[in-house]
Amino acid sequence: QVQFVESGGGLVQAGGSLRLSCAASGRTFSKYAMGWFRQAPGKEREFVAAIRRTGGTTDYGDSVKGRFTISRDNAKNTVYLQMNSLIPEDTAVYYCNAVNPIVPSNPIFGSWGQGTQVTVSS
Repeated sequence: QVQFVESGGGLVQAGGSLRLSCAASGRTFSKYAMGWFRQAPGKEREFVAAIRRTGGTTDYGDSVKGRFTISRDNAKNTVYLQMNSLIPEDTAVYYCNAVNPIVPSNPIFGSWGQGTQVTVSS
């Protein structure tokens, strides 16, 4: 089992940027494709982005394409989400998880971290 700790959220004005980090425990981090998800109040959890084990291939949800960039540092057991041109609709709690490399919108582990809150004001 791998555990995740998300950080980097905050309050930002529309048009601003934030960089989220997800630190994973364990020595198996590099074996997994990793993904970011988000959940807004009253809504289901939504796939945001995913990156394969070596970082060579990425996927994005339609709502964030061209604005968000996912990356990873296997030496630091960390995955990042650079968020630019933020809009109020990006307001949510953001989570990371290992994902299925064939279907990257499918998280692997049922246990989630505490997430990090992102709030975008208009």
